[in-house]
Amino acid sequence: MTEPPLFGRLPEQYFTRILTAVAAARSEPGPPVLDLGRGNPDLPPPAHAIEALRAAALERTIPMHGYPRFQGEPALRAAIAERYRLDHGVEIDPDREVAVVPGTKTGIMFATIAAAGPRDGVLLPDPGYPDYRSAIALAAAREVALPLAAGAGHQPDLDAVPLGERDRARLLVLNYPSNPCAVCAAPGTFDAAVAFAHAHGAWLLNDLAYGFLAFDGRRAASVLETPGAREVAVELWSPSKIYGMAGWRVGFAVGAAELVGRIRTLVDHATAGVFTGIQRGLEAALRGDQADVAERRDVYRRRRDTLVATLREAGAEIDAPEGTFYAWWRPPDGVTPEGLLRDHRVGVAPGEGFGARGAGWVRLSFALPDADLAEGARRIAAAVSEALGGRARSALS
Repeated sequence: MTEPPLFGRLPEQYFTRILTAVAAARSEPGPPVLDLGRGNPDLPPPAHAIEALRAAALERTIPMHGYPRFQGEPALRAAIAERYRLDHGVEIDPDREVAVVPGTKTGIMFATIAAAGPRDGVLLPDPGYPDYRSAIALAAAREVALPLAAGAGHQPDLDAVPLGERDRARLLVLNYPSNPCAVCAAPGTFDAAVAFAHAHGAWLLNDLAYGFLAFDGRRAASVLETPGAREVAVELWSPSKIYGMAGWRVGFAVGAAELVGRIRTLVDHATAGVFTGIQRGLEAALRGDQADVAERRDVYRRRRDTLVATLREAGAEIDAPEGTFYAWWRPPDGVTPEGLLRDHRVGVAPGEGFGARGAGWVRLSFALPDADLAEGARRIAAAVSEALGGRARSALS
C-alpha cells in the first residue's frame, strides 16, 4: 500500500537513534555503558505530589476513573494561573489562557499545528530541540533556521532571517533555558522576539521546559512578562524537568487566548484530556512547597560543577551551563561521539541532531546519579587527555 505523505516528511526520531546505539553498545562485553546522551530526569517527583496522585487513584468513583474533563480540571487551571502570578507577576485567565496537554511534547505538536499551515514558515532555533522538526512535519510547514551563534551567547539572530521569509513566518520558536545550548535568555531577547512577532504577523512560542533550572543566581523569566507578549505569545511549561514528572505525561500551555483556544480544540479532538489523578498530582506540586524545586536545582548545579571541573582538569574547554541539566560542548579533535561510546562506553548526544550549527558539538546530560555522572565525566576526561596528548606528541615529532 502507498504510504501517506506525512511519513515521508517526518524526520528520523533522533532520540530513538541514540537509545538504539546505546543499547547496541550495552550488548557488547565490557564495563557498564553510561548514557549521558538522554535527558531523562533521575530525581523523583515531590512526595506531596505522589501522595495526591495515590489518593486520587484509590478513589473508587466514576468521576475519578471515567473520562477526564477534556480541558483540564478547573482546580488545576486555577493552580497554573496562581503559579504564574507568584513566579512571574503575570495574571492568567484560567478559563481562556490555559490549555492542559498530555505532555509538553504533545503541546509542541499542537501549538505548531495551531499556528502554521502547509508551506508556512516556522523559525526554529539552530541548534534546537530535534522534535520541533517533527511538529513542522505534522503541520506540513517549512523550517526556517534561526541561528544561535556561540559567539553571540546562543541568542537568536533575527536579522539573519532572510527578508523574504520574515513576513511568511507564522511561528517563531524559542527555548530558554536552552536545550541543548544550556544558556538563559539574555536581556532583550524576548523583547526582540515579541517585536518581531507583532511586526510580521507571527505567533511566538517559548518552550519553558527548564524554567526553574537556572544556576548562579540567574532567573528564567517567562516570555509573558514581556510587554506586548500576551497578544502574540504562548508558553509551554513542563513538570517533567521541574518536578521530575517525565513519565506522568502532563503539561500546559498558557498565553494568547486565540492560540491557546486552538490548542484546546486539538486536545478535544485528539487526546480527550489527561487522567484526573495525574492532574491532582500536578496541582499539588504547583500549590505546594516549592523547596523541592530549589533542592533539585542544587543537585543539578552540583553535578554540573563536577562535570565541568573534571573536563577542565583534563584540558578541555567547556563553558559552565547557565541552566537546564545539560552541557553543550565542542570536544577537541580526536574526541567523537562514536569513539566515546565504542572506546570509553559513554553515550553522548551528537550535536548535528540539533541542527546544522550543532555539527562538531555534543550535548552531555547530568540527569543521572552522582556516581554515574562522576564516572562518565572521568571517562570523557580520559578521552580528552588521550586526544590532547596525541596532539602534543605530533607537534613534537
